[in-house]
Amino acid sequence: MSLPLFLVDALPEGDEFRLDGPEGHHAATVQRLRVGEGLLLGDGRGGTATAVVTAVGRGTLDVTITDRGYVPPPAPRLVVVQGIAKGDRGELAVQAMTEVGVDEIIPWVAARSVAKWKDDRPLNRWRSTVREAAKQARRPRMPEVTEPVTTSVLARRPGPLLVLHEEASVPLSRVDLPDAGEITLVVGPEGGIAPDELTTLSAAGAQSVRLGPEVLRTSTAGVAALAALSVRLGRW
Repeated sequence: MSLPLFLVDALPEGDEFRLDGPEGHHAATVQRLRVGEGLLLGDGRGGTATAVVTAVGRGTLDVTITDRGYVPPPAPRLVVVQGIAKGDRGELAVQAMTEVGVDEIIPWVAARSVAKWKDDRPLNRWRSTVREAAKQARRPRMPEVTEPVTTSVLARRPGPLLVLHEEASVPLSRVDLPDAGEITLVVGPEGGIAPDELTTLSAAGAQSVRLGPEVLRTSTAGVAALAALSVRLGRW
């Protein structure tokens, strides 16, 4: 069984460290780690440290670092532009995409997005969901969740832009992929991508691709596409 991962702002320089705050509480009180058990510390930026618990306090753990590691950023990066969805569909999408390996998530204010973000609370929920999913998946690198973008901003994004669309003729499995940089997937909201949005993105050089004959939900399309790309890129 893999060691539980706890995220810290910065990995300790020495061999002794006290895990406190929300992560320490979760480790000591929720997971009930005990002296002699192992855990993994991560900074969310690729740095990791394997540690052994030496003492347990009220919401704290004292640990000794036994090994250190670093996971370099992947190439190419996988970015998903996720149409803002109503209810918990957006959070379900970012949770699953984080677990399968997305490197960056960009909320998209699409024309057919029913939900409207009036403040930062929905964005903060996405970021919190990503953090917990990264810990669950034991990811040394935590995906970034950016500020929402509009279609006009999205159209100016550099690099390969692949728009998932059920009417596309080219399957994702046959698209040429770069060896470096990043690949950006665009996933529409519940109502799909509006024709004028598709026109705008296509005029900017985006390519429409399909996954298969089925029409997937906004909460599952990005996950399926990431899985397919992960196989093609040798990540899986």
